[in-house]
Amino acid sequence: MDDAASRDRSTQLVEKLTDEERYRLLSGDADPTGTATGYLPPIDRLGIPAFRLVDGPAGVRIPGEPATAFPAPIALAAAWDPSLAHEQGAAIAREALAYGQDAVLGPGLNLIRTPHCGRNFEYYSEDPYLTSRLGVATVEGIQSAGVIATAKHYVANNQETERYSIDADVSERALRECYLPAFRAVVEEADVGSIMTAYNRVNGSYMSEHRRLLADVLRDEFGFEGYVVSDWFGTESAVDAAGAGLDVEMPGVDPELFLSAVEGDSEMEADVDFDGELSAAMEGLPSIPPEPWFGEPLRTAVTEGRIDSATVDAKLRRLLGTIERFGVLDGDSEGALDTPSHRQLSRRIATEGTVLLKNEGVLPLSVDATIALCGPNADKTKRGGGSSEVTPTVETSPLDGLQAHASSLTFERGVDPVPETSLFDFFDTDSEDTTAQTSITAAVDAATTADCAVVVVQDDATEGRDRDDLRLPGDQNDLVASVAEAASRTVVVVRSSGPVEFPWIDAVDAVLVTWYPGQADGAALADVLYGDSDPGGRLPVTFAEQAQYPTAPTERFPGEEGTVTYGEGVFVGYRHFDRESIEPSFPFGHGLSYAQFEYGDVTLESDGEHDTDGRPVTVSVPVENVSDRAGTEVVQAYLGGDTLDTAVVRPERELAAFEKLHLDPGERRTVSLSLDERSFAQYERSDGWTIPPGSYTISVRRSSRDLRARTSVPIS
Repeated sequence: MDDAASRDRSTQLVEKLTDEERYRLLSGDADPTGTATGYLPPIDRLGIPAFRLVDGPAGVRIPGEPATAFPAPIALAAAWDPSLAHEQGAAIAREALAYGQDAVLGPGLNLIRTPHCGRNFEYYSEDPYLTSRLGVATVEGIQSAGVIATAKHYVANNQETERYSIDADVSERALRECYLPAFRAVVEEADVGSIMTAYNRVNGSYMSEHRRLLADVLRDEFGFEGYVVSDWFGTESAVDAAGAGLDVEMPGVDPELFLSAVEGDSEMEADVDFDGELSAAMEGLPSIPPEPWFGEPLRTAVTEGRIDSATVDAKLRRLLGTIERFGVLDGDSEGALDTPSHRQLSRRIATEGTVLLKNEGVLPLSVDATIALCGPNADKTKRGGGSSEVTPTVETSPLDGLQAHASSLTFERGVDPVPETSLFDFFDTDSEDTTAQTSITAAVDAATTADCAVVVVQDDATEGRDRDDLRLPGDQNDLVASVAEAASRTVVVVRSSGPVEFPWIDAVDAVLVTWYPGQADGAALADVLYGDSDPGGRLPVTFAEQAQYPTAPTERFPGEEGTVTYGEGVFVGYRHFDRESIEPSFPFGHGLSYAQFEYGDVTLESDGEHDTDGRPVTVSVPVENVSDRAGTEVVQAYLGGDTLDTAVVRPERELAAFEKLHLDPGERRTVSLSLDERSFAQYERSDGWTIPPGSYTISVRRSSRDLRARTSVPIS
């Protein structure tokens, strides 16, 4: 059914709703099946079925129920491949349908602004263009299967510290150039069905009440026609939120029922203060109102004339129109759960997202090499916490994966296991014993007698808590340093949520970053270590010492007196490192292949001066695999201004286009990269979007710091 027909049907349904039914559809309820993260009850007499929303950034999260545990979104981003994002989105949607779910709560489009953010693994990148391309592809994938995608968290939700109340003091230019582009892209290009508001405030207003960003920008300017849903318990009022543009409040249920539903344990007794404040044991959750804001309080506000009834009707039309658009009213979609193709896709994304940071001739490994596997959690897969806690049917740890390949392998933890912290830890009354019989000496002894030591290390990040620093937890750095000193060759595998520090980097032979690889963790690792797959990943974030990031000052993170100041403006991530002439540990876009590539000269599609009538500027560059094995390359185009007629300070370079290539030995391919009008634009509060005339440089690179070819283009 087309959009116009959906609106007609939704309008007819709204006219038939009783007063009680109207508010029942705007505020969540408890799912009687216990499977949905969010639930709206049915209106049986009108043929409106129950509506279910489920967590899904890395797969369908239903407590106690299995699904394919895909790599974390940051690993997907590291693959730099929108087609993979589309495939994963469609697969997650099919699994959601298999559980009777109608909307997936994802993707997360927040920028990785600070390396400490505990939820960075659920986001894509520090760059708005890369985030936009992956966000659009993921949304299109989810919605191609007939499931509503929910882009989140709108907007400037870039830390977990005080996330329910922190006020992001951010300039209009930074919002427009950094934090809003991905949301704009999924609206304008992918017609996303739903947007979720963030918990935080922006420039003084809670996002659920931010009339300018919700109504003026999202709806009127971007043209968003779907429904806006709150984050869970992220609604602060009835009148202000309804007037600003929030459509649906979630979860909108009795707190005790909600907590029980999340855990899937109807007998659990939650320790909740029903005056609205959580006990200290529940510190990871927001305040819970005594009753849903969009229930009786909103109904009363309409009765008293503080909210127009037409405003409520518009919300219902947007909700029911979106539900109708995706066929939920007719219930004619079928899903597929944990299929062989989904499992293979999970493994492929993990290999394509694995980043080889360093390799001094040690990789790929020979199957005849004897291996000493070390690491506190190397016998377990690594998955994200919070809304990404997917329960897999099958999983392969690094120990499992390497044992299947190595001719001889010994395993020593070396140090005690790293705890796997979760947002939902407060539900667990049983404490997990994370101690073990470990010894760095035993790990060193094993490494001494092996051909190669593989040390698997990891951080500990989860929704609801930021990382204290960028060091590896526990004694893992000591383990790596001791093993590297004793072993003839040392490979370090880093499973991280984002940047970590490498104090031992000069002592080891190779470093791989596998992020949070999901259920195929060990299988994908073995594929890359033994050369069955090329390490296909490139960094979607800059790796550096924590004091070098733009958010190092306290007022920029975690903030002071309830406000976090975005004083770096548009100079987020690599833009900051370029501006300050700081050499990072590993730059944005960096990643090695087992193959070698040569670039030719860049050519413009046409000579002469370009105007700004909306036509893209296209450059071409030949790339050749000059090695004797197949390999993966990511060709990256960055735009910078040489001499521009503007007083605005622009970044030295900004990612404007990219393409991923898989080239056979000796294969040569010419890559064409198009830079659209927005690549050249800047935002000024007084003039809006403008394109300064002047000379621009388009540089083709292997990373933000690895120049291969360049050309200039004049813009009139």
